[in-house]
Amino acid sequence: MTEYHTAPLPSRHMPAGIPFIIGNEAAERFSFYGMRAILVVFMTQYLVNSDGVADSMNEEEAKGWFHLFVSAVYITPLLGALISDGLLGKYRTIILLSLVYCLGHFALALDHTRLGLLLGLGLIALGSGGIKPCVSAHLGDQFGRTNAQLLPRAFGWFYFAINLGAFFSILATPWLLQEIGPSWAFGVPGVLMVVATLLFWSGRHRFVHIPPGGWEFVRETLSRDGLITLARLFGLYLFVAVFWALYDQSGSAWVLQAQSMDRNLFGVEILPAQIQAANPLLVMLLVPTFSYLIYPRILRRWRFGALRKIGFGMLLAALAFVISGWAQHQIDLGQTPSVAWQLLAYLVLTSGEVMVSITCLEFSYTQAPNRMKSFVMAFFMMSIALGNLFTSMVNFAIEGSDLLQGADYYRFFALLMLLTTVIFALVSRFIPEHSRLQAEASSSS
Repeated sequence: MTEYHTAPLPSRHMPAGIPFIIGNEAAERFSFYGMRAILVVFMTQYLVNSDGVADSMNEEEAKGWFHLFVSAVYITPLLGALISDGLLGKYRTIILLSLVYCLGHFALALDHTRLGLLLGLGLIALGSGGIKPCVSAHLGDQFGRTNAQLLPRAFGWFYFAINLGAFFSILATPWLLQEIGPSWAFGVPGVLMVVATLLFWSGRHRFVHIPPGGWEFVRETLSRDGLITLARLFGLYLFVAVFWALYDQSGSAWVLQAQSMDRNLFGVEILPAQIQAANPLLVMLLVPTFSYLIYPRILRRWRFGALRKIGFGMLLAALAFVISGWAQHQIDLGQTPSVAWQLLAYLVLTSGEVMVSITCLEFSYTQAPNRMKSFVMAFFMMSIALGNLFTSMVNFAIEGSDLLQGADYYRFFALLMLLTTVIFALVSRFIPEHSRLQAEASSSS
């Protein structure tokens, strides 16, 4: 039996396991975003009861359940991180929970009742959420001090893979739902999740496998350094949570808004759920634009660290909701604005995403003590859970009332994001930055 490397080898090259991680991420994100793209449409148009009779949700109920599910996806990373860092290690945790993830997709494909929806989404939340902190931390574990300069590039490719998978799935699954039905629309993402699992398993001998910390993980987490790190990052994540409260509405409120817009672009009628494909496409264009053009030009004249990037990204999210709020105002008057307005909002929001999400991902890994990498990544993902939980609560609270209707809904979130950004600008100067990477092996053996 071949033993796995348990520490990065000194090297100035990209680690050999990175392509397997990136390939896995592309296929896994196809499966997740394909399912996510059609979820609101499925709940409002395709749900049935046990007798096969239509049992659809209204818009507020569907938005509430959508954001509750997304919140669950980003709470379960805490469980995955505890299993990974404390018991099984990242590799075995990813393989185990990926199998649970596959079962969730096939539950949605086979049962279109509310019970099937609950079972499928529950398994996906456990599987998808559980592997999230492990995969990104596992990527970081492949690097040591010698090739640390390649870590930002690897996280950039990692994020590119996320959006490559998301782009094609968001185009494909709404078409499958409309033309063939929900069984295929949920089944195809399930097949891609199987592919993702097999890709990751294939790279097992190329990976660095950092052993689980066991009681050392507990001691490091409860140490003064561990608790201070968690407290500082949690303060940051509370601000970032508001960004996610706005961002993830591109999969709910913006999809429903697109149903009332003129969706003809260049002579092609675009399905409401397909508009979401603008986000991953823009990410793939904007990541290199920011990395090689915008950031270098700013850095020549101004210190533009991680926390300033995050602050500007938040500001852009507020602007995106101002734009979508203006479009909703036109809809409230009985007019039919072009979906191009929503595409403009996507451009602004995605620019904010590049500044917030990628920066937070790398920042979280480098700030974490070495035995707490997955756990800290899970803390970062809790910010997404909190943001979506807040949005879910807002939608359940206004269901059946006259509160925050029409454009007022978008104005509320835009003002909330603007206020959060101002407070963050004042607080962020007190958040220190460190850089912690895994220790390299002392020899090539």
